[in-house]
Order: sequence, then C-alpha cells, then structure tokens
Amino acid sequence: MTCYCYILECADGTYYTGWTTDPERRVNQHNKGIGARYTKTRRPVKLVYLEEQHNRTDAMRRELAIKKLKRAQKSKLIEGNIPDE
Repeated sequence: MTCYCYILECADGTYYTGWTTDPERRVNQHNKGIGARYTKTRRPVKLVYLEEQHNRTDAMRRELAIKKLKRAQKSKLIEGNIPDE
C-alpha cells in the first residue's frame, strides 16, 4: 500500500510532520481539529510537502527522520533542496 510522509504549515508558521495513506483526507482532518493535538489549536493548516513512500514502515521511518531535522533543514526540503540528514 502506498503511504505518504507530509509536512503541514500551521497558521502560526510552525511545521507539523506526519504520515498517511490519503493526504487529502488527512489535511481535512487536521483542519477540522481531529487530526492531531498539535494542529488542533494551530488551524488552518496547509500542505507544503508530500513525499511518497512504498509502505507504512518506510513512511514512519521517514516521518521520524524529518522530525529530527532543524527548521531550516525542513524549509530547504520544502523548497526542493535536500538537506543533509
């Protein structure tokens, strides 16, 4: 099953990283306040980065790797420049 790792930009300018099998549904959940505790108070959110993964395990590993990046590195990733991990 194809999974996706994604980055959302919250209304306060912060980033939220997660994974899903359906990006559109997941962003809608975040914007309804049922996606994650972090995004619930930082709505609206917008999808700024999406990366396809082969399976759930790969998506979860990639999510963790992205979460470990500093904000500047995440910004470069969003802009299309791959940061050093």
